Amino acid sequence: MQAWHSLSVAAAGRELGTDTECGLTPQEAAARLERYGPNELGGKEGEPLWRKLLAQFQDYLVIILLAAGAVSFAVGERTDAALILLIVVLNAVLGVIQEGRAERALQALKQLAAPQARVLRGGRVFEVPAATIVPGDVVLLEAGSVVPCDLRLTRTASLKIEEAALTGESVPVEKDAGAVLAAGAPLAERCNLAYMGTTVVYGRGEGVACATGMATEMGRIAGLLAAAPEELTPLQQKLNALGKSLGTITLVICGVVFLTGFLRGAHTGARLLEMFLVAVSLAVAAIPEGLPAVVTIVLALGMQRMVERNAIVKRLHAVETLGSTTVICTDKTGTLTQNKMAAVELWCGAAAYSVSGAAYGREGAICRAGEKVEPAGDPDLARALLIAALCNDARVEQEADGGVHLAGDPTEGALLGLAAKGGLFPADLAGTYPRVAEVPFDSRRKLMSTIHPAPAGGYLVLTKGAPDVVLGRATRLLVNGREEELTPARRREILAANAALAGQALRVLALAYRHLPQLPAEADLSAVEEELTFVALAGLKDPLRAEAQAAVQRCRSAGIRTVMITGDHPDTAAAIGRELGLVEAGGVLSGVELDKLSPTALGERVRTVNVYARVAPEHKSAIVKALKEQGEVVAVTGDGVNDAPALKTADIGVAMGITGTDVAKGAADMILTDDNFASIVAAVEEGRVIYSNIRKFVYFLLSCNVGEVLIVFLAELFGLPLPLLPVQLLWLNLLTDAFPALALGVEKAEPGIMDRPPRSPREPILDRPMTLGIIVQSAALTAAALGVFTVALGRYDVTGARALAFTTLVLAELLRAYTSRSERIPVLRLGLFSNPSLFLGTGFSLLLFLSTIYVPALQPVFRTIPLSWNEWRLILPAAFLPAAAAEAWKQLRPLLTGNGDKRKAVAPAGDHRAS
Repeated sequence: MQAWHSLSVAAAGRELGTDTECGLTPQEAAARLERYGPNELGGKEGEPLWRKLLAQFQDYLVIILLAAGAVSFAVGERTDAALILLIVVLNAVLGVIQEGRAERALQALKQLAAPQARVLRGGRVFEVPAATIVPGDVVLLEAGSVVPCDLRLTRTASLKIEEAALTGESVPVEKDAGAVLAAGAPLAERCNLAYMGTTVVYGRGEGVACATGMATEMGRIAGLLAAAPEELTPLQQKLNALGKSLGTITLVICGVVFLTGFLRGAHTGARLLEMFLVAVSLAVAAIPEGLPAVVTIVLALGMQRMVERNAIVKRLHAVETLGSTTVICTDKTGTLTQNKMAAVELWCGAAAYSVSGAAYGREGAICRAGEKVEPAGDPDLARALLIAALCNDARVEQEADGGVHLAGDPTEGALLGLAAKGGLFPADLAGTYPRVAEVPFDSRRKLMSTIHPAPAGGYLVLTKGAPDVVLGRATRLLVNGREEELTPARRREILAANAALAGQALRVLALAYRHLPQLPAEADLSAVEEELTFVALAGLKDPLRAEAQAAVQRCRSAGIRTVMITGDHPDTAAAIGRELGLVEAGGVLSGVELDKLSPTALGERVRTVNVYARVAPEHKSAIVKALKEQGEVVAVTGDGVNDAPALKTADIGVAMGITGTDVAKGAADMILTDDNFASIVAAVEEGRVIYSNIRKFVYFLLSCNVGEVLIVFLAELFGLPLPLLPVQLLWLNLLTDAFPALALGVEKAEPGIMDRPPRSPREPILDRPMTLGIIVQSAALTAAALGVFTVALGRYDVTGARALAFTTLVLAELLRAYTSRSERIPVLRLGLFSNPSLFLGTGFSLLLFLSTIYVPALQPVFRTIPLSWNEWRLILPAAFLPAAAAEAWKQLRPLLTGNGDKRKAVAPAGDHRAS
């Protein structure tokens, strides 16, 4: 890509084959439009719905279920086959939750581009659709214009462009067409270029189109968005791994059963059909058919709870991903800070003042030595505030909701806010001090002056600008209301105060004035900026959000690193980083330095660096990728166009809902409706609760499923009749287990959930203690149901014995749900009714089951018989056995598993996860 910022205006014109004074001819513009195509953003097309739906049937467990359904149909079990097919189709529909994020983000990028633009063609000005601009066109800019493509500026008159959405810079960038920069200059420092989608906030300018469409910086971001792959969340990966394990175990068990049957002489057609039925039963028993639906519903309920905590989640699985987040990469401007310039320090009359309160409003105070000061009792402060209010082109407008809106440059807005805190407002002063002349800001002079009639006669020149320039033109200093000579010692004092403010990464402006006996001629206006009386230095910055520090600290106590990534200057980034406690051993890494690092070296640096400055969009994505390669689960927060590629690359992207661009919202997984960084901490807590609850119902479902497999397998192994039919196993997995599992999904948070480090992304859902617990409890379920089945075979026919075994297993699994509420805390300590949803869920499942026993029409479908008190006396004691075993296991667990299942304390920044 051509480094246009390193070429002079003349060289850029030659390179583009255009006359920068007259522009292209209309004929040449038409020819170039044919050659280069329209000035629009494109991207890859979204995946069609049919392909997304088809992808749902490629899951390992789904294939096994489809095979089981086919076998059921072949052996005449049409009801079983229909139920299995219904389950597979429902899961496929639930699975089609893929969001067309890239398509929407690209659409939003297109909307950012200006629909119309003014161009110079053949020496005449035309207003044309932005899509028809071609390389070489000369584009005219003025305040309010949206830049239609990338431009090498050819003329600038006090031109300032708002680039925060692209670069992260919180202050509009002063442009200078005459500048010729080094080829390697960072994006945010290219003062002779203007970029597609940015907005002119001040002044005028002209530029020659050097890149259009996908060749622009905005187009490059669109390409990054389109190229970013969709990745599985940690939960999806773990559930997939679990599914493959279950499927493999199922196939092995089916193989063993078939081999056992064959060795026993199962060569007849009837016996082979029976063996197929056993295989189907095993497949159905091993697979928790309700698990995908339960996971989806629990995540959806979590989404609803997050809405109440100011977070809108766009992708279901992003809910859980938050809970495993180990690093949060956040933009500075508008996310940690307010994206508003505010005056925070003032040096005036050789004294230091602090300023607090709202950026642009009157709320707040000006204090000296900790005491609030009023301008009426401080003439030096009064004069400083007068200059701040009148030497100003911005306006603060009151909004209907009570807030304020700034029209104009944020730096000038900060000065208006400073004046407002002292009770001075331009509208109130306009009658006494009308503006009669002005010398507009110029990037070469670095000054702005306005001229007003003085109440005592003559005229008052009010000046603001760069401290070194103002000080160089000043001859006196205002001290205690008197003008004193500006001695070398006084100059050194002012320079020291300026250095102190700049050392805090503040943007510093100097304020000065001059009395004139009469209004000078317009030709002599620039001469009024001499022999000034120096009044004050104002230190401005984009202040932190009120809750940012507490939120970062909360993340730290939860074992989560906060990494700040910004387009601002390294000094500014370092100052904000220090305020937040982020600048540690790794220091600050700039985009220029990042470009020089190899992938290996970058992988090492991201372990310790928490603050990045002057970064481009591809740098953000590279940082996120490097963190992910280190095994981190990365959340990225942001609000600008420049954040979009990283938002999409991250494990979870979090956009700001109020200040966020449509591009950022389209690329993100979650949107914070209050733009509050602290809301992400609440979302992380909700994510941890959800994952904890998912573990609980996976624990519950798998102990039930493994028990069912063992019942069928052991019966076949010992030559017993099939104790449970596929339709009964489907009932158990879908209706008996699903409602209690859902109730487990809404359990309240266990104590201390935000005082532990994040779980390792490599930690499986089934860890060693849980696996041992499943073995113990599935063995108890097997003993209960198979014991009842064996006893019942001596009293009833096979159908009756199956009905008793079926009933025992239903009751045992419902009771087992209560013991699954915690892996450690006994159920009686939790309280039997402290989760009302579980009480309702188990009650509903029990009523449904009783209908299969006592409703005559359902008895032949589910192969049940009506049970008398004699049968219940056999069933009830056996049904309580697994629950008793589960409670006993909680007591034995610490002895058998040691402390291996307890998370370690928070480790240092480079390795902070639990191992």
